[in-house]
Amino acid sequence: MPFATASDGVRLHYEETGSGTPIVFVHEFAGDHRSWEPQVRHFGRRYRVVAYAARGYPPSDVPAEESSYSQERAVDDVRDVLDALGVERAHIVGLSMGGYASLIFGLTYPERCLSITVAGAGYGSTADRSEFERDVERVAQRLLDEGIEAFGEVYTRGPTRVQFEDKDPRGFEEFRQQFRESSTLGHANTMLGVQRNRPSILALEERLRGLTVPTLIVTGDEDEPCLEPGLFMKRTIRSAALVLIPRSGHTVNLEEPAAFNRSVEEFMAQVDAGRWSERNPASLSESALLPAGERERG
Repeated sequence: MPFATASDGVRLHYEETGSGTPIVFVHEFAGDHRSWEPQVRHFGRRYRVVAYAARGYPPSDVPAEESSYSQERAVDDVRDVLDALGVERAHIVGLSMGGYASLIFGLTYPERCLSITVAGAGYGSTADRSEFERDVERVAQRLLDEGIEAFGEVYTRGPTRVQFEDKDPRGFEEFRQQFRESSTLGHANTMLGVQRNRPSILALEERLRGLTVPTLIVTGDEDEPCLEPGLFMKRTIRSAALVLIPRSGHTVNLEEPAAFNRSVEEFMAQVDAGRWSERNPASLSESALLPAGERERG
């Protein structure tokens, strides 16, 4: 069983499939490396595909201390996986918690990115974060009180996940079972160290305006907490495109794997061909949204 050792000594389990241009998949809070199976099978035909389990998610190590978990640490773990595999640059694809890591990885280590795909990211991106932080703390405490198996019965049936159950009952049950097999401590520490302390996407505006890494934003149109952050990223990042997947919730890569794979594959093909261009900064200004006559008068 292969492991990459992070710079703080934590071992991260990874799986590698195929050869060619590298893609690294970064999973969500309720998933693990297995959550990318439809993508590993598809992209492994043409790419060197890597999916790894974040710290706190067995068979990766589960540090006992909350201080071992943070958004910065999650970003550096992506870098450490690349380093362990001898990969200089890769396409980075993340969902939800992994989407956050992919976005901030692109901001922090742009020289290591061929592209970034940010899917289902942005929950908690509000001006007032106090309610979000209290919710996170309640979730973490409930995890510790009830254990991952009992907690998973409720958490996996949230309003942005029932779409998956409606479409694919068998796939949804597999997703739920994998979540309930995970580590109670690892998830609680991840919730407190990573989720609670990650920045609002709105607070990243200045940095996002300077992001030039080719960026694809993917959001299910019924994933309400991520719709506005997705639009905000699209408007702010001049190298970004936005894909909305209809009648879909949070777990878009599993709900609609064909649509997700098709969008990401077309995006990466354009990047690899050198055909992904940035928008003119003028197109992002408010005046660009006015009718031509009003622009001329104004």
